Amino acid sequence: MAKNIQAIRGMNDILPADTPRWQALEGVIRRLVASYGYSEIRMPIVEQTELFKRSIGEVTDIVEKEMYTFDDRNGDSLTLRPEGTASCVRAGNEHGLLYNQQQRLWYMGPMFRHERPQKGRYRQFHQVGVEAFGLAGPDIDAELIIMTARLWRDLGIAEHLRLELNSLASNEARAAYRSALTDYLQAHHEQLDEDSVRRLATNPLRVLDSKNPAMAEMLAGAPKLSEYWDAESREHFAQLCERLTAAGIEFVHNERLVRGLDYYNRTVFEWVTESLGAQGTVCAGGRYDGLVAQLGGKATPAVGFAMGLERLALMLEQAQTLPVRAEVDVYLAAMGDGAELPALRVAEKLRDTLPGLRVLQHCGGGNFGKQLKRADKSGAHVALILGESEIENDQFTVKYLREEKEQETVNWSELVERLKFLALG
Repeated sequence: MAKNIQAIRGMNDILPADTPRWQALEGVIRRLVASYGYSEIRMPIVEQTELFKRSIGEVTDIVEKEMYTFDDRNGDSLTLRPEGTASCVRAGNEHGLLYNQQQRLWYMGPMFRHERPQKGRYRQFHQVGVEAFGLAGPDIDAELIIMTARLWRDLGIAEHLRLELNSLASNEARAAYRSALTDYLQAHHEQLDEDSVRRLATNPLRVLDSKNPAMAEMLAGAPKLSEYWDAESREHFAQLCERLTAAGIEFVHNERLVRGLDYYNRTVFEWVTESLGAQGTVCAGGRYDGLVAQLGGKATPAVGFAMGLERLALMLEQAQTLPVRAEVDVYLAAMGDGAELPALRVAEKLRDTLPGLRVLQHCGGGNFGKQLKRADKSGAHVALILGESEIENDQFTVKYLREEKEQETVNWSELVERLKFLALG
């Protein structure tokens, strides 16, 4: 017997029992971004490797250790996208969408990073990204954060999430801070773990991301980035906080929040939770005003965020807050060989009359008892029974599978009336 081929570690199947929750989640997100006037863009999952080296930064963990990179048959270096912002900017530059324009865009799809798989962290994972271009003020930063807060309310998980906010200020202010932070960390070199020593030489701000409890006290005494903010960045952050407060959005100013990608400036934020263990960041983003020019376009202000769908799906599974519609509304059972063709026509007529109705027609034969067992197992709300008597009298028997209601026999117009509410979802 041939050996079974299994999925690649960290690249998971989403099975039929789980897809209804995913579909419901995706549906809520699609309605949300549409309500704010954002347009969908779809990018390829494979890009030139240089795109991510130039945008994310060659000394980041993603580029150094996590990207799926390969040479194609022409010898070109290609990479499965590890994140969506760089691809979105590349597409915007390539198709002339960004310069001297305002664009509000969003996308959804798989991303790829070669990490150690664990709960909430996978090698193929799915993200929703939302990006706004051509707007420099704190008002658009606030809009994006307020949009995410609305999503948590729509999903019923707002109480499980906390907003952390910071500003990375201007490049000049950050350079001055980086110098002061480097001096401080070098003075405490003996307390740094191996990962932090490596980051000290490449991107010292990332040392602030360390979760090592042995370094917590030392890092608490490090210089604060806010002490180096320029006046414009300070005012931008103050106005953002003012808008969030006016919208009733609670937040924590986390001085150590720096984000892991090199392209951020000014606003950075994360929505974090305690309910997923170590993988507590559910949504993160910020402003990246220099990236469009960095990737070959004209200087364009930009801000955005990304959220992980796997982590949201896990939270929804725990909270049980998002109603998930059954896969089947009506199970159509035919009694006797003479009922099979009429049942086929009835199923199609129902789909024509009630387009939202999900009708599962019994196939594969079997006695009536077996059909009813399958009807119940399908999760259908009702079983629609069609036998010789029903055909002869142009009627239909409705058996309610999820309600304490008596079975009834009805005509076509009554049947449509009974099933209309199911078609509406």
